[in-house]
Amino acid sequence: MNSREALDDAPLETHAPGDQAPLDGRAARAAKTRDAIADALLDLLADGQMRPTAKEIADRAGVSVRSVYVHFDDLEDLYCVAATRYLRRIAPMLAPVSAEGAVEERAYSLVRQRARLYAQSGAIGRATRLHAESSPTLERILRDGRNHSRADLERVFARELEPLTDTERHRLVALLDVLCGPETWETLHLHHELGLDSSTRCVAEAIVLHLNEAGS
Repeated sequence: MNSREALDDAPLETHAPGDQAPLDGRAARAAKTRDAIADALLDLLADGQMRPTAKEIADRAGVSVRSVYVHFDDLEDLYCVAATRYLRRIAPMLAPVSAEGAVEERAYSLVRQRARLYAQSGAIGRATRLHAESSPTLERILRDGRNHSRADLERVFARELEPLTDTERHRLVALLDVLCGPETWETLHLHHELGLDSSTRCVAEAIVLHLNEAGS
């Protein structure tokens, strides 16, 4: 993303000395405006606008373009704040899946959770991956997410992975991570038009198959 260049060329907002509100009230209004701008970006991304302009963001938030300059250094800063805000929003969907029970149950529970997450994030996830190509902070957020994904797979399927050699375990976890990733979900759901349940069953069955084959 061309962060500074993507913003409209407008001067920063200024306030006359007599217009300044008490610090607490001003800080509260600033936080509210900042959240509104971040939420406007998330709404536009959810609508499928992968590269909304500063004017479109400002219009959706009901603020001036100047306010975008005031509250964010550039569009990269805004994308990073919006991504962090969105992660907090979906945090309740990331409760740890149980590592107990039959492998089929664990696989289905984990894939069901991932599928629901991808269905919820949709275009926002795609936009994050797109803009991460030019944003070190977004790339770090995605990298942390991938690391968490692999660690969760190793935890949930620790029983099946334990007998394997380090090389076998690494290769299998990498394969499971691909199967559980957003690209797989989008291929099944968007390109092959499978519903949530059908996509979940496809991936869960593939996971069980590869785990059983590795342990045989």
